[in-house]
Formats: sequence, structure tokens, C-alpha cells
Amino acid sequence: MDKDNARLKKETLIQRIREWPSLLVAFSGGVDSSFLLALAHQTLGDNVTAATAISIIHPSRERDEASEFTQKRGIKHIIFKSDETSLPEFISNSPERCYHCKKYLSQRLIEIAEERDIRHIAHAANLDDLRDYRPGIRAAKEMGILAPLVESHLSKDEIRFLSREMGLITWDRPAMACLASRIPYGSPITAKKLAMVEEAEQFLVEKGFKQCRVRHHGSVARIEVDSTEIGRIAEEGLRNRVIERFREIGFIHISIDLEGYVSGSMNREIKNQG
Repeated sequence: MDKDNARLKKETLIQRIREWPSLLVAFSGGVDSSFLLALAHQTLGDNVTAATAISIIHPSRERDEASEFTQKRGIKHIIFKSDETSLPEFISNSPERCYHCKKYLSQRLIEIAEERDIRHIAHAANLDDLRDYRPGIRAAKEMGILAPLVESHLSKDEIRFLSREMGLITWDRPAMACLASRIPYGSPITAKKLAMVEEAEQFLVEKGFKQCRVRHHGSVARIEVDSTEIGRIAEEGLRNRVIERFREIGFIHISIDLEGYVSGSMNREIKNQG
């Protein structure tokens, strides 16, 4: 990565943000949205507001981290309830699930912005997101939501680097995605499945696994951790505790993916069909 080029991209982003008299940032608390929000706040001050959706598809720990971030920085923060699971197109879990979800959330953000007379809305998609199957980006664009990190050609690695330079504690935070992304396309999304995934992942986080996913394949839990930590989770003592806890949660069979954590691994089925 060219560090000087990353810094130039950051300056381009700042100039873009300065064009907006007021801004609402869709804020998850992850690496990308934290970077965008912090930079926008440095640039526009109190003319920036963060908006975070809470629902059963978002782990509660992420909501807490988002609140802590804005409180420490004195950034205005709106937390609103969303109800994606009321959408038949969402719970049916087709490959267009994220499109319908993002369109619904974009409409909620538009309503919030109109109520507060906020002129522009942005989300934190980055350049790398365009390389994967992300129908939600298409929905946001259709709804007029800005993607300034994409416009500035910022990649994930560059955002992490710049976040670290800015002193953001989020710079090395693991990748985040809604809990529905753990359920294979075609398998209906239910509150029970989402709760099982959240409980299982929280258990792994408490055991020290920073980057982890628990994929819900019916009675089978497929665990993805960083490839360097596969050996640790397979050690007999910890392995037995994982098996015991996951069975308490409701899984019958517990497997470890030998490939380790891979972002967007559930999208392979779509690519293979294509």
C-alpha cells in the first residue's frame, strides 16, 4: 500500500465532505463508518449526525460500541429501531436479501434526515466492497445515499491505515456484517436462528477470537475463525467447551471450517450458479 497516496485520497475525501452543509452518516460502529464519521465530524463539526439501526439482525455488542464511539467524541447520535424481518423479501433470504434491506434502511434514513433538515446522507461502502456481491450498494445508490469512500477510491487497508494515523480505536476492529449473513441463501431467516448465531459468536468472542463467524446450516454450526487460530480452537480443552456451549444453544453438530474466516464466503453459491 502506498501510504502517501492513501493520505492524498483522504484529502480528496475531506474536500468532498466540505461541499455538504449537513450530513447524516449511517453508522454501524465498524472500521469504515467510524472513519467516515470521525473525518466528517472533524470537517463539519456539529453539522454531522450519526444514525444507527438496532434490530435482531445486529449484535448488541456492536450497538454498544457505536454508542461509546460517538459519546467519547461528542457526536450527535440517533439510534432507531428497524424491522427488516417484517419484509417478506428479507426473511425469504433470496440472493437479493441485502438489496431489500438496504432499500428499507435507506428510506428510514431519508425520513430521519428530512425530520432534522439534514441535506445529505452517506454510508461507508469502500472500494473493496465493489469486488464482492453487494446488492445493498445498488439499493443505496438508487435511493440517493452517497458513498464518499468509494468516490475517493479508498480501500479497506487504506481506511485501516488512515484510521490508525487518526488514533481511532476502530482501526483494527474485525469486519462486521449483519447476523443474517450467517444463514445460507434460501434458508428462511428467523429470530431463533439469529439468536443462536449471536449467542455462539459472543461465546467465541469471550474466548478471545477476534474475527469469527458462526454459519447456521440447520442443525450444523460451521465455525470460521482466522486461519492462524484454527489450531487453538481445535485444542481439546477449548474444543470441548465450544461443543458443550453450542449444543446448549441448539446446534447438534459443530464443525470448524479448515479454510478459516473468509469475507463473503456465503456468496460463493451465487458465483458458482453464475
